[in-house]
Amino acid sequence: MSDASDSAREATINSLMSQRNLGLDAESEKRLHELLHALPAAVYTTDALGRITFYNEAAATLWGCRPVLGTDEWCGSWKLYWPDGTSLPHSECPMAMAIKERRPITGYEAIAERPDGTRVPFMPFPSPLFDSSGVFIGAVNMLVDITERKQQEEAARRSEQDLRDFLENAQMPIHWVGPDGIVLWANRAELQMLGYSPDEYMGHHIADFHADQPVINDILKRLTNGETLTDYEARLRHKDGSIRDVLINSSVFCKDGKFVHTGCFTRDVTETKRGADAAQRLASIVEGSDDAVVSKDLNGIITSWNNGAERIFGYLAQEVIGKYVGLLIPPDRMDEEPAILEKLRRGERINHYETVRQRKDGSWIDVSLTVSPVRDGTGKVVGAAKIARDITDRKRSEAQIEMLAREAEHRAKNVLATVQATVNLSNANTPDELKHAISGRIQALANVHRLFVATRWEGADLHNLIKDELAAYVNDGESRATIEGLTLLLDPSTAQAVAVTVHELATNAAKYGSLSVQNGMVHVQCSQSAEGQVMLRWSERNGPPVEYPTRSGFGSRIMETMVRGQLKGEISFDWQTDGLICEIAMPA
Repeated sequence: MSDASDSAREATINSLMSQRNLGLDAESEKRLHELLHALPAAVYTTDALGRITFYNEAAATLWGCRPVLGTDEWCGSWKLYWPDGTSLPHSECPMAMAIKERRPITGYEAIAERPDGTRVPFMPFPSPLFDSSGVFIGAVNMLVDITERKQQEEAARRSEQDLRDFLENAQMPIHWVGPDGIVLWANRAELQMLGYSPDEYMGHHIADFHADQPVINDILKRLTNGETLTDYEARLRHKDGSIRDVLINSSVFCKDGKFVHTGCFTRDVTETKRGADAAQRLASIVEGSDDAVVSKDLNGIITSWNNGAERIFGYLAQEVIGKYVGLLIPPDRMDEEPAILEKLRRGERINHYETVRQRKDGSWIDVSLTVSPVRDGTGKVVGAAKIARDITDRKRSEAQIEMLAREAEHRAKNVLATVQATVNLSNANTPDELKHAISGRIQALANVHRLFVATRWEGADLHNLIKDELAAYVNDGESRATIEGLTLLLDPSTAQAVAVTVHELATNAAKYGSLSVQNGMVHVQCSQSAEGQVMLRWSERNGPPVEYPTRSGFGSRIMETMVRGQLKGEISFDWQTDGLICEIAMPA
């Protein structure tokens, strides 16, 4: 959409929202609604009590649902959140504020969650409405979808963070200095080069770290005059008192013509200047690395091989130097090396490339490769330095995490299936009764899940499961409820179904059976049949007189569904005068 169209749309909406006299006739109101429906911006209105009286199609699209006019209040979204993710009650949203305080509300952002779970960040612009006599009659609200802006902000933040991460983790020491000579920031390489902590380095004058005062004075003077320094020789003082010879490349960053900070790249050339031990020191570092450090020419021929490479790949240096690096590459990945060499010829660096390589014994190993071009004195790329890190343990851990995630997903699906069956089979005469019934059945599932935790999800102890369900109805220990016989560990799926079934029996006993009177008792006998089936016998005594039910209740249907449908077992009810006897048989 063009800028002109955006301006026209904004002017139309702002004109509507700034009105305080909306004494419109029916025809004018109809035309106004048609105009609002045509607008791409979400707009809706409420009466003085906050009940939604109108919304356009753009609002319905933003919400992902259609509120009930004259009933739903404050905002038509399914759920609301503040930008930090905390819940925003509809009654506390900006529209509610505008109605309660009778003033326009601006400067807020919120997030609307649609019924499908997607979330839309938006800015609300609610404003109160008054009739021709000044009486407050409601409010109008425009919701501006700021998804694209948020995405741009996030992209900018990530880009800035990526740059910061790159600079922070760069191998080249880098620091920034303000116009007053104070060190504003230094990366890890800079601090490591000189041995200082961030607090010891940043916030101090750069001259404190130079060994030669005239040199730093000249550097600051040149930079202040807008000069660029290239390979400027200087000496820096290490924390331990030693001197580091460096080459500084620096220039000034200005904003609106004002000196902001310098960008200084410091190259340590101490070892080069000090001569013969430089190569040996570097070689010692390479040889002591746990990672494989390998160099090769631009034809892929191996030219050096450290101890880490011997440990990881199994080849001795004399076995591989002078040979093509392809001997480390599995047959199905041979196309990787030509692509790597091509990037190196262009001077590109390859960072943390995860792949698979082959050991001497033929086994495969997961590695993370970092490959950097090696240049000669003229800057020409003549080869490559490769670091291969063994990430086998990390990959194994990732695979284990993935396996555990799949297992968690499987268990969650089983739980949800049981909950869904419980809810679908629940019914009641009133909403409160339905809510109570469903709540009790889900609580039964929660109880059995607590038992799963104790066994690390192996299952639930049958006796403990029954005790948990009877505990809510028995106030004096086990004097009114006894559990005898076989005890065993039920697998999670079986335990869930048994928990819901016992919950229904206990609930029925508390409402109509033996647990509804003071002297009533429940006895549960657990056993195993000759055929190996688990048998539960629930018997009630000393309860009120029992009559055989003329129809099957909702609890009975749930128990039959759990036992016959889910457990593939059998259940029977014997409505004796002294109390119910229920017998359950199910596979072990």
